[in-house]
Amino acid sequence: MHEDGSGGACGATGQTTPSGADQEFLALERELTVLLRRARASQGEMARAVHPDLESSAYGLLIRLDELGGQRATALAAYIGVGKATMSRQLRALEELGLIARKPDPADGRAWLVTLTDEGRRRVGTVREARRARYVRQLAHWDRHEVAELARLLHELNGGMEK
Repeated sequence: MHEDGSGGACGATGQTTPSGADQEFLALERELTVLLRRARASQGEMARAVHPDLESSAYGLLIRLDELGGQRATALAAYIGVGKATMSRQLRALEELGLIARKPDPADGRAWLVTLTDEGRRRVGTVREARRARYVRQLAHWDRHEVAELARLLHELNGGMEK
């Protein structure tokens, strides 16, 4: 049974509601809402696992830096979808926690790159590994091809929503 009491998937393909909405898209909205609500809660837990004083919203910055290495603050702000002032405040807080450092950009001496510190990389790596282990446990009954297909579909969805 779903959190909303619906019991899961909708009826026949192409079926519409009295309002004209396709059942498949209503089901998609419902499932994404549940997923996003759980993801927000999980992000807060992961942020606190990295550092007890870490804001939930800053966790995504650390993941981005872990995956791509040094980034300019403007690129991080664009990726996260926040303004320059918000990004500066978040980066200052991360710097104070010892999780990031700023280094001159070798491509442009006037700019700075934000990078994870060794401590930041260690803490983020520990939390990400625990998260992956949880996915493995929770999806142990899934076929590996189903996991790969879910990842592919989510990648496609994220790419489509980026446009």
